[in-house]
Amino acid sequence: MPFAVPRSDDAAVQEERLRRFAALWSRAVHPATSAPLSRTEFEQYLLPLAARLRDALHARPFDPAPGAEVGAELVRGHCTDPEALPLILGAVDAYLVLYCPPDDGVPADESRARCTRLQHSLAAGFARELRERTLAEQEAISRAALAAQAETEQALHTSEARFRAVFEGAAIGVGIADVQGNITDVNDALVRMFGSLDAPVAGRNVGELVHPDDAPEVWGLYAELVRGDRDHYRVEKPYYRGDGSVLWTDLTVSLLRDAAGRPQYQLAMMEDITERRLLHERLRHQATHDDLTGLPNRTLFFERLGSTLEPGSPHGHFGLCYLDLDGFKAVNDSLGHAVGDQLLVAVAERLRGCATAPHELVARLGGDEFVALTTGPRAQRDVTALAHRMLTALADPVRLDGRDLSVRASIGIVAGRAGEADAAEVLRSADITMYRAKAAGGNRYEVADADSDARAIARHDLTNCLPGALENGEFFIEYQPLVRLADGTVRGAEALVRWLHPVHGVLGPDQFIPLAESTGLIVPLGRWVLEEAARQARAWRSDGRCRVPLRVNVNLSPSQLRYPALVAETVAVLDNAGLDPSALCLEVTESALIGADEDQLRPLRQLADLGVDIALDDFGTGYSNLAYLRRLPVSTLKLDRSFTRGMQCVPADPVDVKIVEGIVSLAHTLDLSVTVEGVETGTQADRLRILGCETGQGWYYARPGPPERLHTLSLADAASCPRH
Repeated sequence: MPFAVPRSDDAAVQEERLRRFAALWSRAVHPATSAPLSRTEFEQYLLPLAARLRDALHARPFDPAPGAEVGAELVRGHCTDPEALPLILGAVDAYLVLYCPPDDGVPADESRARCTRLQHSLAAGFARELRERTLAEQEAISRAALAAQAETEQALHTSEARFRAVFEGAAIGVGIADVQGNITDVNDALVRMFGSLDAPVAGRNVGELVHPDDAPEVWGLYAELVRGDRDHYRVEKPYYRGDGSVLWTDLTVSLLRDAAGRPQYQLAMMEDITERRLLHERLRHQATHDDLTGLPNRTLFFERLGSTLEPGSPHGHFGLCYLDLDGFKAVNDSLGHAVGDQLLVAVAERLRGCATAPHELVARLGGDEFVALTTGPRAQRDVTALAHRMLTALADPVRLDGRDLSVRASIGIVAGRAGEADAAEVLRSADITMYRAKAAGGNRYEVADADSDARAIARHDLTNCLPGALENGEFFIEYQPLVRLADGTVRGAEALVRWLHPVHGVLGPDQFIPLAESTGLIVPLGRWVLEEAARQARAWRSDGRCRVPLRVNVNLSPSQLRYPALVAETVAVLDNAGLDPSALCLEVTESALIGADEDQLRPLRQLADLGVDIALDDFGTGYSNLAYLRRLPVSTLKLDRSFTRGMQCVPADPVDVKIVEGIVSLAHTLDLSVTVEGVETGTQADRLRILGCETGQGWYYARPGPPERLHTLSLADAASCPRH
């Protein structure tokens, strides 16, 4: 999934993105509406509905119920054409997460899963409201039917003539049977509804009119009525017509009693709802099936997978195949998307033939990704056979437009018991395993093995995604305040880069910086971080809220230190941002400088001479001696958190206190300031201040966050302290 729109907490920006989403939604749906509104007016009608979807997507805890309300409102807004719902759902699927992404705490795959559930809820609400709308439009007939019932009961007691007039003139089907179920009379409307039958309805027994799709409770309600335990019931019931087709009815059956109150007759009134039922089924099919291939889509697949994985599911075991075509992008790029679509249709047809049992399902998730699900006690064994059938089915070339296209696919298999994992976890595991199959050469399947494969697959995936991530704007920066221990004021912030990965969500630097180092991407990534941090530092200095100029700290990797243009590019970034060099501090780890000769230290000396502060990060974890420390062009020591954990509780670890005291004394002797990482309690902060440390950062003050929260300090003690 490509990175979408950069996030911002600015309300105006969020509202503008919401309006853009509403505009795209209106453009997609308006042609299929019967609303007496222009597209601009229809867009204004959609704007509050878009806001409700956005708020539901962002809600914690997540609840898809607002999607049903939005679906109902769309029907009320005259979006009643059968073609409208696919357009509605398609726009929501394509643009909701793109323009209204949740905050950084929600992973991308969870955002998509939420969006999917909102679409399902919207479709359900749409269908339900459409049904209610149809019922409302037929309310006049229903009222006439109820009037007919009341008048019929009175007619049985007073006048056969009056009864006949109402009975024959009713616009809905009316039938009368005795309490034994023998049908004694039906009106012309009912006869027309059933069409020509081998035997007329009148004279048959109600018990003969059974249909396989009868709801389980129908005949129980009937038994209660003829016993006199209830006076009426209403259900939707199917019947067979004379031509074998199905007649769906809205059936109301009432009990007519004699003067002594004993059950005597049953009166049935039927409204033909076949067209409404077919519309509902069409809407349901459109919402749950892929337009291109006709296979079940992501929505229906996740419904089936979710019910399969529920604890206590009758399926017990499951097996899932996640299939991705090898080299499909090359088909689209070389032959065009039209040929690519034809190939997907052919592949879908072959895969459909691999899952013919009732407990098997093949679906298309999107693009060239397909999934197959099998359930039941043999699922863990059957799933490998299913994967083998799928590969065998794709072995022969597909002939399109006079050319043979070979089809290869990689499949990841996950099998297990219901209740062991949720749908997102299962699909993620299958996806990762599928990439392992691709890495092994493709055109094969692999079985999930988290213990031996997860780390290697994740590293491989992240390494492949890194180049595109920078181009797609998937990186962002959080800032952690640097606080002066003497008075608790914010003196600056450390810029910490994050990666919003489209599959794995937000990743910290420890998960991708080593990969960037190994691929050489660290240099352009580091340049981007420096540019963003310098721009932000300039913004802080310009907003007028700071009593003292704030400084931004940026980390330098070993590869950046060896980059020939480091000094020139740093100066250019500062000039472009209009930022004084004193506003920048570059942090270099102690291990990166161990053994560095004078040529390697020259870029740092040049930057220090320009006024840029240099901080020695993670001090105490390397092996530098005191003589070497004097040679380094640094102005600050950043003390590693491992030396101060023992100060979080009372009493403090005396060894840690002595070590920190010695380091601070050494730093001050060398005219260096000391910054402490990992400050997590007020007790710890007070002790470090007393020992002479100038600056601290850690969760006690604030966790890393967006730049606008720089001055929001939590002063929250850690919930627990380590024991020594």
